[in-house]
Amino acid sequence: MANLILLLQQYGVLIVFGIVLIEQIGMPIPAFPILIVAGAMSVDGDASWFSVLAVAMLACLISDSFWFRAGRFYGKRILKLLCKISLSPDYCVSQTEDNFKRWGPKALIVAKFIPGFNVIAPPLAGALGTRRGTFLCFSIMGSLLWAGTGIAIGAFFHTSVDKLLDILSTMGTTALVVLLVLLGLFVAFKYVERKRFRQSVEIERITIDDFKHLMEQGHEPILVDARSATAQMLDPAVPGALLFNGGELSAEISGLDKSRPIIVYCSCPNDVTAAHVAKSLIGQGFHRARPLHGGLEAWNAAFRSESLPQDKTASA
Repeated sequence: MANLILLLQQYGVLIVFGIVLIEQIGMPIPAFPILIVAGAMSVDGDASWFSVLAVAMLACLISDSFWFRAGRFYGKRILKLLCKISLSPDYCVSQTEDNFKRWGPKALIVAKFIPGFNVIAPPLAGALGTRRGTFLCFSIMGSLLWAGTGIAIGAFFHTSVDKLLDILSTMGTTALVVLLVLLGLFVAFKYVERKRFRQSVEIERITIDDFKHLMEQGHEPILVDARSATAQMLDPAVPGALLFNGGELSAEISGLDKSRPIIVYCSCPNDVTAAHVAKSLIGQGFHRARPLHGGLEAWNAAFRSESLPQDKTASA
């Protein structure tokens, strides 16, 4: 462990850059603690707070710019990819879309303090057509606030941080094992959190083929779009679909025939929003509500060159 402390003293700036960049790309490696340690070391003269702040901001801007351009070119697809590599629950896309719509590009100022939001916000800004200059301005402000806060906390509590580092240095390799175990527990916790969330939205899905079969039998299922308003801006709704905005049923949906099949779709990973809405509808007495497996993407793939009459998808 003493060697690790020595590495921090000699290559602290490079270590900060690498860890911050890895975290900002989307890997489950917490970078804020290393900023706190670097802030404490800067008080003792073992590191330059300005250099640490500069490289941390540079790492943030590299990652943010990369994801911003990816969002600009690939749109919703890149958001799904990020939720797949992230260990945050899959509702992160839907929540981030709503938050970004509410706050606009200013959300980038605080995004790095919010788990899940920090990774999704830059590509979402690109997908929504935020101007590059506006994005860079708020990204710089957010990076400065986030990195500066970590360094300031370390500087303020440098005595306590120094004592902790001294204890770790006397523990030798045991300290390194402890740190690795803590990191493993953190990753395991995020994995379990995601798994428990998926279990909470377990419900029988309906496939596109099942939907076609219902139509052939004359059941005339009702389509409900469960996506956020921001997602509806990125991709148009299925013609004739009813919109489910927020957590309450609209009068239009509440007045539907509860004996008819209701197909709920979204565009988030694993159909989690659609599953939530379908469960809510079932709780309201719509016992034939089911989420569409594959969501809007599956629908577009199956009906790209087709269109269903509106009276067959939304007529009550």
